[in-house]
Amino acid sequence: MQSDRKIAIANSEKRENGKSAIDLIPLESGDRLTRHEFERRYEMMAQGKKAELIEGVVYMAAAVRHRNHGKPHSLIMGWLGVYYAATPGVDLSDAATVRLDEDSEPQPDALLRIDVGGQSTVSDDDYLEGAPELVVEIAASSASYDLHDKLRIYRRHRVQEYLVWRTYQQRFDWLRLREGEYIALEPNADGVISSEIFPGLQLSVSALLAGNLAEVLAVLQQGLDTAEHQAFVEQLSSKGLG
Repeated sequence: MQSDRKIAIANSEKRENGKSAIDLIPLESGDRLTRHEFERRYEMMAQGKKAELIEGVVYMAAAVRHRNHGKPHSLIMGWLGVYYAATPGVDLSDAATVRLDEDSEPQPDALLRIDVGGQSTVSDDDYLEGAPELVVEIAASSASYDLHDKLRIYRRHRVQEYLVWRTYQQRFDWLRLREGEYIALEPNADGVISSEIFPGLQLSVSALLAGNLAEVLAVLQQGLDTAEHQAFVEQLSSKGLG
């Protein structure tokens, strides 16, 4: 009887719905995994779940709050979406997994990349590989890993511009990589920060923090109307034709 019970337990561990027990191990925060094992377990997760591998450690996203994450995320995507629509040759993604190295596979809240001739490519299995030119993260505060562990890997892999919105502190940081270090870009006299990588991409920080998307887009449109933006579009077009 005892022997039969052991066999039954062993069989149930070997197979459950056609999968081995090892196959069914879920991702958990704090797991230390290789990128291959992380991706294998990630593929088995329920759709909509967010997990990242940062320096070999798994981070699972907590429940998403509306005012402190969902709405700010939507504002950022609205801003970047208009720039993307007006700038053929750039690529935009929302919470896409990015393969950076064997120990780090983050899933930034938003990213903007140069599609042809940029730092990143799209793999055959539809993952981004390499560093996008611009990454945005929505962080709770300066204590978040977005401003520590993730900042270090983005810097190491040369993400050129790293934007962090600290929602609890009502602070927006636009960091630019220069000589291997991130330097904060300061707003001009009108409170507007302009990208050094994506001409025409500019942001009224005060309007963003106030949730005034109409003003954010009006300021962006001023950047889109510049000769610098038009020249950038022409440059990207020539790369695409080449």
